[in-house]
Amino acid sequence: MLKKLSFVALALTATCAMANPNKCKDVPTFENLQSALKTAQAQDNGGFALNMWGTVVNRDGEVCAVAKTGADRGDQWPGSRVISAQKANTANAFSLPGLALSTANLYSAVQPGGSLFGLQESNPVDATVAYAGIATNFGTKTDPLVGKRIGGINVFGGGLALYNASGALVGAIGVSGDSSCADHNIAWRTRHTLGLDNVKAGVAGDKKDNIIFDIANGSSASSWGHPTCNDKSTSSNDAVLVAAPIK
Repeated sequence: MLKKLSFVALALTATCAMANPNKCKDVPTFENLQSALKTAQAQDNGGFALNMWGTVVNRDGEVCAVAKTGADRGDQWPGSRVISAQKANTANAFSLPGLALSTANLYSAVQPGGSLFGLQESNPVDATVAYAGIATNFGTKTDPLVGKRIGGINVFGGGLALYNASGALVGAIGVSGDSSCADHNIAWRTRHTLGLDNVKAGVAGDKKDNIIFDIANGSSASSWGHPTCNDKSTSSNDAVLVAAPIK
């Protein structure tokens, strides 16, 4: 009887971890996300060249896919799996059809005295979703996050809204596992490969949602700035913009 119940529980877990294909029809599949993420991670992104987690959510904030670049779930920082989902949720939750905000754009705005101070305390991660399921399924097609709303707010690089060829906002991607600047670059490359970077407007100087390195003496000139992570942060991002140009 116990064996039968265990089998039923496992079957239900697998069923719950499958996204409704209709709800996820506008965002990348697991296979497409994993392929694009691996290609992006293999480039020089100005970080430590670590393995990555990537999560895609639809416009309702439901997780549609979670992928990893390493062969095993322990080949990338375990804590970054939930952070990648948190970043995807943030970029989706605070972007609009006519204005994209990357998680990198939020860093300065949420500091004390910033225009969005306190935002990082809103919309907390649902811990019952974040830590549920069987660990061997993490980063696979049956990741326990799939089909769930995890919530969460993240305010450093790695989360980008997804805009299709028509410029429609369809969801977001979150990437985590390296420095926050490298996370942003990898997310940017991944989104470009997926063809979902048709951003109409943003707060960066190019009116898009790129990371902004304009913090001096603790203050951001634009109010949307992000700290550099090392002495290669600016040049690495410049190189990413050449390889994955803004449309």
